[in-house]
Amino acid sequence: MSKQLNFIFIMFLLLFTSCRPDHAADDVNVDWPVYLGGNDSNQFSSLDQINKGNVQQLKVAWTYNSGKADPNNRSQIQCNPIIIDNVLYGTSPELRLFALHAGTGELIWEFDPNVNEAFSMHVNRGVTYWENANDKRLFMTAGSNLYAIDALTGQMIRSFGDNGIVSLKEGLDNRSQDSYVVSKTPGIVYENKLIIGSVVSETMGAASGHIRAFNVLTGAMEWIFHTIPLPGEYGYDTWPKEAYTYAGGANNWSGMSLDPKKGIVYCPTGSAAYDFWGGDREGENLFANSLLALDANTGERIWHFQTVHHDILDKDLPAPPNLIQVEREGQKIDAVAQITKQGFIFLFDRVSGEPLFPVDEIPVPSSDLKGELSWPTQPVPQLPKPIVPQVFDQELVTNIDSTSHTYVSNILKTLRTGEPFTPPSTQGTVIFPGFDGGSEWGGVAADASAGIIYVNSNIMPWIHMMVPLEANPNENTVAGRRSYLKNCAVCHGQQQEGDPSGTFPSLQGIQEKYSKEEMMKIVQTGKGFMPSFSHLPTTDLESILAYIREDRLVEVHIPDSPDTKTHEAPFTHTGYNRFFDDKGYPAVKPPWGTLTAVDMNKGELIWQVPLGEYEELTAAGISKTGTENYGGPVLTAGGVIFIAASKDEYFRVFDKDNGAELWKYKLPAGGYATPSTYMVGSKQFVVIACGGGKMGTPSGANYIAFALE
Repeated sequence: MSKQLNFIFIMFLLLFTSCRPDHAADDVNVDWPVYLGGNDSNQFSSLDQINKGNVQQLKVAWTYNSGKADPNNRSQIQCNPIIIDNVLYGTSPELRLFALHAGTGELIWEFDPNVNEAFSMHVNRGVTYWENANDKRLFMTAGSNLYAIDALTGQMIRSFGDNGIVSLKEGLDNRSQDSYVVSKTPGIVYENKLIIGSVVSETMGAASGHIRAFNVLTGAMEWIFHTIPLPGEYGYDTWPKEAYTYAGGANNWSGMSLDPKKGIVYCPTGSAAYDFWGGDREGENLFANSLLALDANTGERIWHFQTVHHDILDKDLPAPPNLIQVEREGQKIDAVAQITKQGFIFLFDRVSGEPLFPVDEIPVPSSDLKGELSWPTQPVPQLPKPIVPQVFDQELVTNIDSTSHTYVSNILKTLRTGEPFTPPSTQGTVIFPGFDGGSEWGGVAADASAGIIYVNSNIMPWIHMMVPLEANPNENTVAGRRSYLKNCAVCHGQQQEGDPSGTFPSLQGIQEKYSKEEMMKIVQTGKGFMPSFSHLPTTDLESILAYIREDRLVEVHIPDSPDTKTHEAPFTHTGYNRFFDDKGYPAVKPPWGTLTAVDMNKGELIWQVPLGEYEELTAAGISKTGTENYGGPVLTAGGVIFIAASKDEYFRVFDKDNGAELWKYKLPAGGYATPSTYMVGSKQFVVIACGGGKMGTPSGANYIAFALE
């Protein structure tokens, strides 16, 4: 079909098909108009054409190649595409936005934001849609920019912001203007406001993570909520007095949910920076690690609940909360359920913020790191019970064979473990549940009226070790080593060896591949998953390159204690390292990944099954183990749950009533995203982005849609 015919066809679809005002979640029957399905983030569809009785008849309906997958397997697609009036909108590995005929997968138009190499392989989890009569707009982010795109044509709307673009640093303080600020998860629309969060660095010097609302027509900032409070604001006294001038993070990176009838937006936040040492941010640190209920019109706080006080374990709230109803004494109550990386599920009254199950403040181990004043207690809900184990000890060491058991046991003896919230240490600490949960960013499917949720989780221990930045004539006198340890070693390793998953490459011998000038350009602008480090002084960048390139040796001064003026931490860490056995399997007893149904009325687990499989272990007689998983489930009125997510690269369908696996299909690359389902004409489709690139799996660039034969 020619581009001209395509344009005519899309005009016909968008202008003359029946449109549902605002595409609110309650109005959805055939579309998937909002990230994760609706403003309630329930990942639910009322469609039932595909059901438990016929799901075995699912076949590939169409495939769309969205772009170029990274040949080094470092690109991903985490996009949950939206579908409105027979048109699918999604994003590619290179952050291009495209519109497809949702019934055929045929390209209608494509928009390339032409982001620089710093962001070309960053993930984008989707886009936001707004309409008023024939004015139909899409909002997407790429790099540090927010773009307004005409949904009919794919052209930028030049009347929005500065020639179609608003900076994601708009409204942030001066120190944040040269810092890393992007957004991977779509914002949410309330009336004429786009409410959006951000991703910032997790190290010292990170940008502020404030939440903002922008006018969808003009791009002007309508309001800002300071997640690190300013003087006189609520929560200011939970930080040192000057913290607002230097502290960063406390950002809403995982998305948000909206109750448009009540005018409340629910925003989960991440930890304050630096993630693993908070000596310069003594106190509880509101509103980091909090579920915030804000007035969607003004940004004013209605209520909040902090799920981790003074976080030093990177326990961000990983996904938008679910807006559901639960029954109490025969009455339906509007509630909001928030999952966590720990595997907890907190349940609150949607209006008052009162917990609907008791929450205990439990004593937790204190930190012995220099300068750290960790918080003595942490909140744990009495119900539901955690959906993953909370402590990795000898009882949970892998039992797939005796060799693996002995190997893991010997390592475990050298590490700190045994209690929830065991803090970081220089000895080495087992982080369990791991940095990626428990629960993660794929979100939770929910039957809102029944009060039942369906959540996938990881059961994977990680090993974390803090490294003092102290003078050592054998190591720290190399030019730039201290700067390298502070800024680079978390990803590239203490000895430049890269990380085991292959996501972050080794830097050993990199001077043979790049000139000094080319390396300087990369650190100043970024490349792939690496952000720009242009906020660092040129002298620091030069010393880092000198260290990596082994150009010269110089003596450098290393302070023995935190620098109270520049707020430098006296520690770095060894990175994010999964705890594997000698064969590369998780160090813990299976299952390693699960799908769980929870009745939130009673706070009881209904069923739990493994998600994913290592076929070679199954063939050896080991019960299905499950795998790590990224991306979430979708529930439909047909009684089925669609989910990919698993390391084995299958797309699966489960029975919502008992967790039985009903169907599976091997994807060309892992589906590490949340699927979408919709109807075109008389046919229901379900589509999944197959971007791969996680857990050492190959990258891909396809979107695949399935339908009944």
